[in-house]
Amino acid sequence: MTAVPIIKLSNGSHVPALGLGTWQSKPEEVRAAVSYALRDAGYRHIDCAWGYGNERDVGEGIRDSGVPRSEIFITSKLWSTWHSRVEECLDQTLANLGTDYVDLYLVHWPVSLNPNGNHPNFPTLPDGTRDIDHSWKLSDTWKQMEVVFQKGKVKAIGVSNFSKAKLEEILPTAEIVPAVNQLELHVYNPQHELIKYLKSKNIVPEAYSPLGSTNSPLLTDKTVLNIAQKYSLRASDVLIGYLVSKGFIVIPKSVTPSRIASNLNGSLTAVNKLEAADIAELDGLAAAGKQKRFITPPWRKYIISISKRRLLTYFFLQLLTLVSTIGLIISRCQRPS
Repeated sequence: MTAVPIIKLSNGSHVPALGLGTWQSKPEEVRAAVSYALRDAGYRHIDCAWGYGNERDVGEGIRDSGVPRSEIFITSKLWSTWHSRVEECLDQTLANLGTDYVDLYLVHWPVSLNPNGNHPNFPTLPDGTRDIDHSWKLSDTWKQMEVVFQKGKVKAIGVSNFSKAKLEEILPTAEIVPAVNQLELHVYNPQHELIKYLKSKNIVPEAYSPLGSTNSPLLTDKTVLNIAQKYSLRASDVLIGYLVSKGFIVIPKSVTPSRIASNLNGSLTAVNKLEAADIAELDGLAAAGKQKRFITPPWRKYIISISKRRLLTYFFLQLLTLVSTIGLIISRCQRPS
């Protein structure tokens, strides 16, 4: 079996480029999936989260595998109702997993939900919208993330689903730059500009949902299928291999043993076969009219609206500056010589 590429993070940690995702994996299925991935398929990276509600079963699967903890890279995430209580949430994750540290800890979403709302995970307002704590600053969440890193409870810290605007809410006061930004990344949502920005900050992109979603059009895309046929690969091999080839961490999810194994082995084969022209062709699919996201949580509109308001404010201030400058030039030109 071809060795999984290892990516070095900004803090010196090393992470396998391919991992097993566990989002939406049922508790009774994820234990067996994690055990198989580690024991039989060769995985050494497991991605989980407090918000998935299955971390205890993930921990059981890790122990069932018999693979030493020191050989496994575990990623988990801080849920949105815990932004003001980072260490408390982390401690629950550690207890659920049965470990005293995680290798990478991420802020799951750049949205703080009311910790005292009507639901521990998804608090809502009377109108049914999410109960967002608008008073909480992301920079304060990040300060607490830095504390648990300094205590040694996590080996690296990062973020998830952060736009450039959201990153710039924490970077000015950050003592530690996020090592990773986990995002929805695939051929229909390549986020080229954000990736360019992340690389400028030495933040490694990590791709979730690399195959899209259930019944995803990615797996039947003509360009993807043509490339797969050219190299005797499957569409999934091309889709995951494309992202690994770009230097991303990728975490495809499955609970089916055959797919768990093929997602690893097939994508590594694709990495060795895909050429620069293939990558460029796949890079252009979204711009050719196929741009599409599959993960759209209820608060995404809030994140977008905030970013748009900031952008409009910026352009308004630029316009005011331009008008002022023009006025100054005109007044100088009208002065008698």
